[in-house]
Amino acid sequence: MSTQLRTAGLMLLTFTVLTGLVYPLAITGIAQVVFPHQANGSVIVRDAQPIGSALIGQPFDDPKYFWSRPSATTPFPYNAGSSNGSNLAVTNPAQLDAIAQRVRRLRASDPGNTASIPADLVTASASGLDPHISVAAARWQISRVARARGLEADVVGKLVTAATEGRQLGALGEARVNVLTLNLALDGLPLRGEHRLPSSGTP
Repeated sequence: MSTQLRTAGLMLLTFTVLTGLVYPLAITGIAQVVFPHQANGSVIVRDAQPIGSALIGQPFDDPKYFWSRPSATTPFPYNAGSSNGSNLAVTNPAQLDAIAQRVRRLRASDPGNTASIPADLVTASASGLDPHISVAAARWQISRVARARGLEADVVGKLVTAATEGRQLGALGEARVNVLTLNLALDGLPLRGEHRLPSSGTP
């Protein structure tokens, strides 16, 4: 019995060290060498200051910027510590009211735009953290952003095209646009007046 206990204890200690210390340190070291940007949270840095992550969405409400899709996280949108959706059914009155309010807000932001509003601009994702919107959602906002900045729509449209990410491995998912990186690219254009993206990444 004592021999079996010593063997079991030795195995427990060995695998605790291997799987709890050696393996994590090895993987962390490899990740830091091979994929340092991803391993450190895909943080976007400007002027030596972190302004956000390419993996976590941010809320934007200034007409001069592209807006992200809604977030249902609590107690504030895009709370990375509380990833969740609204859990409301599509027929739930609260869900329908929320969508109607978002539609009214989008229509009010660009009254001359009569195109159909893409669904991802009025519905939250399951995680509430999506940093991307569909290409259609980005293009729907071009006229508002261009007008607010005094730019030609074609100029803003080219930025959307440049910021469009294709399907993963050419087949998985859909083409998409990262809102934060698009707004950073947009902020590099000459503007009418001073309207720079704040260091926090939100307007």
